[in-house]
Amino acid sequence: MPLVPPRISRRQALRALVAVLAVLGVLLWWLKPFGEPELKGELTFSTGVKNGVYHLYGQLLEQRLRLDMPGVKVRLETSEGSQQNLQRVASGEADFTVATADAVAKYQQEMKPGSDDLRGCARLYDDYVQLVVPAGSPVQSTRELRGKRVAIGQPGSGVRLISDRLLTAAGLDSAKDITPVSIGIDTMPAELEAGRIDAFFWSGGLPTNAVRELSERFDIRLVQLGDLVEPLQASGSPARYYRAAVMPQDAYARARNTSAVATLAVPNLLVTTARTDPQLTERFTRTVILSRDRIGQKVHAAQLVDLRTAIYTAPLDLHEGAMRYYRSVKP
Repeated sequence: MPLVPPRISRRQALRALVAVLAVLGVLLWWLKPFGEPELKGELTFSTGVKNGVYHLYGQLLEQRLRLDMPGVKVRLETSEGSQQNLQRVASGEADFTVATADAVAKYQQEMKPGSDDLRGCARLYDDYVQLVVPAGSPVQSTRELRGKRVAIGQPGSGVRLISDRLLTAAGLDSAKDITPVSIGIDTMPAELEAGRIDAFFWSGGLPTNAVRELSERFDIRLVQLGDLVEPLQASGSPARYYRAAVMPQDAYARARNTSAVATLAVPNLLVTTARTDPQLTERFTRTVILSRDRIGQKVHAAQLVDLRTAIYTAPLDLHEGAMRYYRSVKP
């Protein structure tokens, strides 16, 4: 009598398939670095303020780097933002960082120490400039901030850079026409909610969690900045990295905006120096690109990292190691 193989239920088949895929996943993970030298040592990644997108991005990237380069210890350092980040990398205090393209251009234009050594690894995502006021505020444009208490970012931040430029483009002197408050996104929302400031500028990916969380407990509105794009772009070289942009109405669903908000955006760059080891830079860049979807689940702006545009790191030349990676995946 011929043997009849036992019937396998659909559930058993699915379980078997899941098990096979899990084993394949582990094998692929082990095989991925096959033939590559094991990197050892440590590196410092300068991020941003604790409640900002840069720091959250850094935390999530560190988790992926730990898997991809287990022999390398990654240390995260909070910062005030782009300007301080560039100073740290240029001076050797940090190995990698994120900074806006306009901040990089300013650093180069002023020929600050180490500016010639700065290199790009990837163009990441765009920061959207946001001017946040209480929903009942009469302010409808930057010009109407005259006489108001306005948070303009910490001295070493990219927010300070862009807020100063926006105020100038609006015909305001940040030292005379407003009461400037030098704080970051970690304290801006609470200060607005408590009525100790009338508005704050922020530049970050959409949505920025600190702004979203504020909108869920306090009525806010985002003020349009579209009228300042042309005068801002006409103000000089670093400003050419700003582009006109639109924040969708649902970027902050609880904000009291009845339509999309015209604003401007600026690219974020992953930055290192020419001194950084090419193999380390190649592996670091690879992890950044391949971890896009996982990081994007929590940092939505990271979903916009695109292999096709990542190589455009102007005003920085591309690092040799990053170039190796892009060449290795070129179709």
